Amino acid sequence: MMENDDQTYTLKLSNQLGELGRLQEALESLPETMDLPPTLVMPLNLAMEEAFTNIVNYAFDDDNPHTIEVSITKHERELVISIVDDGRPYNPTLKEDPDIDLPVEDRKIGGLGIFLIKKIMDDVAYRRENEKNILMLTKKLTQ
Repeated sequence: MMENDDQTYTLKLSNQLGELGRLQEALESLPETMDLPPTLVMPLNLAMEEAFTNIVNYAFDDDNPHTIEVSITKHERELVISIVDDGRPYNPTLKEDPDIDLPVEDRKIGGLGIFLIKKIMDDVAYRRENEKNILMLTKKLTQ
């Protein structure tokens, strides 16, 4: 029988950019609460800020309050972050990576956020379930 040593931290945020502070505080507490290397905080913060900002800015067709649920789970050798929202269906993993070799003025607008997330995280997956977007970000842990 396998032991389940998973630790999960869940945060429910409203679809307001002002919630970034709460998200950042949660990420900054991870080295202590989940025994993670402090060097992970900055890249995770960057990836999560991109994902959260995109959801707040583009996922909703109305001005109503919506909940964005962020769950951070530490498995033995990986950290899995799931971001769930009830916005319009959108699979960011299908977005073509920008050609970063082109001069800035020749590049298409958009797509840098998900490109950055893919560069920071080891795996980025998306699924649509029960009228909700579920973005799964995985980071391998080396400790």
